[in-house]
Amino acid sequence: MHPHRNAIAFGSLVFLVVTFILLIIAALWAWPKYKVYKQEMDGIAALREAEWSKQILIEEAKAREQAALMQAKAKVTLAQAEGQAEIERAKATAEANRIIGDSLKNNDAYLRYLWIMGLQDESGERIYIPTEAGLPILGAGKAGK
Repeated sequence: MHPHRNAIAFGSLVFLVVTFILLIIAALWAWPKYKVYKQEMDGIAALREAEWSKQILIEEAKAREQAALMQAKAKVTLAQAEGQAEIERAKATAEANRIIGDSLKNNDAYLRYLWIMGLQDESGERIYIPTEAGLPILGAGKAGK
């Protein structure tokens, strides 16, 4: 064998051993720094996740508040519409009462006719007449006897 080849092989072996040892030293030096870096990155990620979760809760609360406001406004609008409808019904009833009242004024003959027809109708109704104390006379002339 050639001594020159043995020296190259030995030099290559020494280079590989030194490189391997340097890699081990570099790994032992870098590993704690990597662990600190990884913990820092995990903390930043957790912080950002917490911030996003908080932001989501805030937006959900805003949405619930807006929905509640919209429901309240809808209830107020509905109440106003129902009130307006009630006013219109009352106006219509008042107008009908006015028309009926005007048609019965100075119309004694028609009112007498309605009273007589009511007396002839044998539906068993009782007529209560208030007394001086404002109490009706009970049992006087019961219908159906």
